[in-house]
Amino acid sequence: MKRFLRPCLALALTAPALFAAEKIDLERVTPVAADQPIPTQDFFRPRALAQPILNRSGTHIAAIATADEDKHFLMAYDIATSKVNSIGFSSAKDIYRVYWLGDRRLLFQLSSRKQFGLGMAVTSVDNLNDISALQQYNGSSLVSIPLKDPEHPLIWNRFHLETRRDAGVVAVRASVRNLPIVDLSVSMNDQAYMQSHSKVRDNNDRTTVRSYPLPPEPSVTYGYMADKEGQLGYAFTSANGNLAMFRLEGEKWIGCPVNLEEIDLIDNANNPGELIVLGPAVDGKPHPLQLMNAATGQLGDILLQDTAYDFNGWTYKNPATGDVLGAAFHKGGPRVYWFNEQYQALQKILDGMFPKQVVRIIGSDDKHAIFLVATFSDRQPVSYHWVNLVERKAGLFKNSAPWIDPARMQPMQIMQFKTRDGFKLEGYLTLPAGTSKENPAPLVVLCHGGPWARDNWGFNGEVQFLANHGYAVLQPNYRGSTGSVGRFPAGDKYDFVKMHHDITDAVKTVLGTGLIDRSRVGIMGASFGGYLSVSGVAHEPDLYRCAVTNAGVFDWALQVQSEKYDQYDLPYYGRMIKTLGDPRVETARYQAMSPIHHVGKIRVPVFVAGGKDDQTVEIQQSKRLVAELEKHHVTHEKFFVGGEGHGMAFLKNEVELYDQILTFLDKNLMPKR
Repeated sequence: MKRFLRPCLALALTAPALFAAEKIDLERVTPVAADQPIPTQDFFRPRALAQPILNRSGTHIAAIATADEDKHFLMAYDIATSKVNSIGFSSAKDIYRVYWLGDRRLLFQLSSRKQFGLGMAVTSVDNLNDISALQQYNGSSLVSIPLKDPEHPLIWNRFHLETRRDAGVVAVRASVRNLPIVDLSVSMNDQAYMQSHSKVRDNNDRTTVRSYPLPPEPSVTYGYMADKEGQLGYAFTSANGNLAMFRLEGEKWIGCPVNLEEIDLIDNANNPGELIVLGPAVDGKPHPLQLMNAATGQLGDILLQDTAYDFNGWTYKNPATGDVLGAAFHKGGPRVYWFNEQYQALQKILDGMFPKQVVRIIGSDDKHAIFLVATFSDRQPVSYHWVNLVERKAGLFKNSAPWIDPARMQPMQIMQFKTRDGFKLEGYLTLPAGTSKENPAPLVVLCHGGPWARDNWGFNGEVQFLANHGYAVLQPNYRGSTGSVGRFPAGDKYDFVKMHHDITDAVKTVLGTGLIDRSRVGIMGASFGGYLSVSGVAHEPDLYRCAVTNAGVFDWALQVQSEKYDQYDLPYYGRMIKTLGDPRVETARYQAMSPIHHVGKIRVPVFVAGGKDDQTVEIQQSKRLVAELEKHHVTHEKFFVGGEGHGMAFLKNEVELYDQILTFLDKNLMPKR
């Protein structure tokens, strides 16, 4: 897949309206009455607020908010006065990332029609309308905001506006003013387009103050990382599927003797030149959070190691110094570990303030007096609060989904299962109201994408949607899921057939509880989860009554071929050849793991969805599956749409999709007669 080096989002795709869809109403921000059905949109609508960040002086919170018909805009909240300012765009533009540049300036990213990146722009919290373009149409992403020089952030331009080749990292001048945002995706004649194109090029040049060297060739760069101070420090490349790491000394990249097949970089450590990494699994123990010398590759002290789980989370840093203070991660449920005693005590105080909630510190001022805190549970979407320790005051900043009534949601249970080769894994089981052994529920097995991702304990709109309509939901974390890789032999990370077996073993474990009607089991997933869904009904025809697949890969040889055309610009083709083998040589392996070759075994209905503009898994995969289903006279429904890619972008389409999925499930998982 186009994101083969990191997890693909397990998101559903969309389709055109085939029947009258429910009216989208984003003005209502309260739950519907308890005696009324919960609209589909309430489970999937974009959060009222996302990505809140506190500035370093603790005076303002910036965030992405939602309004109108699925529009995303920038808001700034003054903690002292509770005053809110916001800025958005009336056209088909959305703001989808925001960062503080010091205390008064903000950097944000823009998209057009939810798919096309317009680039980066800056504004001021004192006047949000004072917007100026920073970098456009270079595939820009933020590398870092230097601690001591936040007005000169580092940006990776993945492809130059004119050459379309990797332009590397640049430092830009964020104090720029009055450079207009140009939208090249709108219709215009050739002359107007060329004038606009020239304006974008000139604006990009005006804001660039320094260009950094590219890593050595021949290779494809797949990432950069700053040092502790926020200056460019490291680059990561792939050549013929082999990963390499470099560190920057002056204007030269120096190779680092680090095996990136065994080591994953997490963050900078507190000492210069030292990194925090996910270390190798040794003597059957999981991957630890560990120190490493970047120049020598020498591993140092282990900071955190669980008895059963690889570290699979993120670090929390001192905003003033960049020192790492703690780490949040996932076991069966969410966990946090503080290296700092003051924060250990603070966590206990916050846990007491928000009982029966998971509490996470997500930001503070430089003086550690004002904090931004997130709280959530399996039935409560995340809410954001500010806490002033000096004045002993706290307040609700925003509930991200106030239209959700936690009392009408169902609890998520952690369950364990044993694989057929003797390993222990976990998943999550959510039961609809009224489930018992006397009244067993139908089951939807919901497979996450990736495969190197995982399901976590917490509120999940897709899960609650299904549970609300009477379905139990099983979310198995199969081998390869983050947090479990270290338990298995190294080759299992790429053994897709064994991942399918793990799903089967998890389902059989749950069926043994007696809480599930074993004659009414369906399987569903998106991206890699869509692959697992079709593999399930192909290889376990007696276990499932139906399958739903979104944007799945069904022919891995075809997927490898689709990556080949971009092999000199993107690293994914080389990685797939290295990890999965060449399909021209490993024919038997590819046929075994590709359900397109086993459609003749499918005896149950299949629902196939896909986005026609998917750049990660081409729609041809789903079209080929439909052709094979027709060839073998397998009952199926298809649901394809233009203007959507690998993941949902437009809420109205997502609502339509899930309404049709629900109709399909109800039709095929109805009670026995």
